[in-house]
Amino acid sequence: MNKLYVVGIGPGEYEQMTLKAIHALEKSDVIIGYTVYVELVKEHFPGKEFMTTPMKKEVDRCVLAFEEAQKGKTVSMICSGDAGVYGMSGLMYEVGVNYPEVELEVIPGVTAATGGAAVLGAPLIHDFCLISLSDLLTPWEKIEARLLGASQADFVICLYNPSSKKRHDYLQKACDLMMKYKSEDTVCGIVSQIGREGESYQVMTLKELRDTQVDMFTTVWVGNSQTKVVSGKMVTPRGYRNV
Repeated sequence: MNKLYVVGIGPGEYEQMTLKAIHALEKSDVIIGYTVYVELVKEHFPGKEFMTTPMKKEVDRCVLAFEEAQKGKTVSMICSGDAGVYGMSGLMYEVGVNYPEVELEVIPGVTAATGGAAVLGAPLIHDFCLISLSDLLTPWEKIEARLLGASQADFVICLYNPSSKKRHDYLQKACDLMMKYKSEDTVCGIVSQIGREGESYQVMTLKELRDTQVDMFTTVWVGNSQTKVVSGKMVTPRGYRNV
């Protein structure tokens, strides 16, 4: 059986890759991915064959991975974070229907929500949800409904893809929606360049977040009604005891 791994490489830093992910890449003849992600791992896996496709060529990338595996090579398709969280594993299974002779295995990784949470402190200790603000594949009306529903239910909310050149005001729009149910003093945090050179974080209120400029390399956390600042860090209590 030809072998194809779908590997979550974590936020970017080699030390934040799981051992299982490292072993999968070590066993692979070919490593395939979006150009930026391949550059993150290249130096750690010398002697491998690397193949890349640009952004918006995800289907082509999947087909390429299966075709290489069909040649008898062990192949890894890499994704940043976790391959099953806004990653490629779903598409790989869909494309894989046409390649029944290739065995697919998904290797989990540290996603931005958990990698960045560790930088901020402990924002995800209680119920939380992930919402992407990118409307490239999801209508904004659906994103809006999810933001309102999660805010009304007092979830901690982690926002992926909070801004881009074409969507420069989406975080502002999201904050306005969340403030319909969340206090403007709700504790929030942002982390940029998680697990990469230049990593930085800020803790602020929801009102301050609304007017903060972010980019596609930033992840955002919006606390629930119990989230607080402890020693400069963002902490959501679990409720083990009142402290």
